Amino acid sequence: MKVLLTAALGLALLPFNKALAQNEESYVGELGFTAGGAHYFGDLNTHTGLQAIKPAVGIYYRKYFNGYVGARAHFRFMQLGYSDVYNTNSFQRRRNLSFNTDLYELAVQGDFNFFRFEPGSDNYRFSPYLTLGASFFHFNPYAYYQNNKYFLQPLHTEGQGTSRFPDRKPYQLYSYAWLIGGGFKYSLNRRLNIGVECLFRFTQTDYLDDVSTTYAGMDAFAAKPDGSNTIAAILQDRSAVTGPPIGEMGRQRGNSRDKDQFATIEVTLGILFTSYRCKF
Repeated sequence: MKVLLTAALGLALLPFNKALAQNEESYVGELGFTAGGAHYFGDLNTHTGLQAIKPAVGIYYRKYFNGYVGARAHFRFMQLGYSDVYNTNSFQRRRNLSFNTDLYELAVQGDFNFFRFEPGSDNYRFSPYLTLGASFFHFNPYAYYQNNKYFLQPLHTEGQGTSRFPDRKPYQLYSYAWLIGGGFKYSLNRRLNIGVECLFRFTQTDYLDDVSTTYAGMDAFAAKPDGSNTIAAILQDRSAVTGPPIGEMGRQRGNSRDKDQFATIEVTLGILFTSYRCKF
């Protein structure tokens, strides 16, 4: 009788035991943090010099679709800057321009693993990956003169918005960029990932550095009532520090054919979220 009761109970519980055995854990998302360095490339850095790496930090949320594909939203804060003092080209050193900016970026990225990636697995815990996307960002270049900080966009240093240059409109402090990069990630356990990512941006602005086209010339900036130069006139041409001024109207100041670019390299730490589902 006991044997019959045990067998009957086992048969009655068989569907539930099977359902429990078929519970599946899946990774639905990842909250992550990034920290590293950022660098600018543009009119002041035409030879991809790396003398001005500045900090970058970020936070993201990644959605996993399977072991190979994910998508994320990534917010970053970084600083960018450069100076002609780093250049070896004689004209650029004479030009003597510089800038810095704080930059806030919101990016949407698609991540594509080269290998199957399953956090916590012994066989699929590492993968290099490719990432593509687009970002929207805010910047506001500034420079220092006699230890005072001046934001450059309101000064219209290339004559933007003046009657002398009607085709030069004041540039916006918002723009967007196309992103391409890659990295690798490694699963420490079922809850934590670490990795390294390098990401390059092709921006749609040429004014990250406030430099794009030709000099407006000193005459484009009205003098103060006492006859002295305004800060806009001074900052549009800093070459007097290195020799005779070179900022005559129409002379090359930057290269308007190419947009500015910037890149980041970051260490990533991700916290994984899981869900369970039962198959009946």
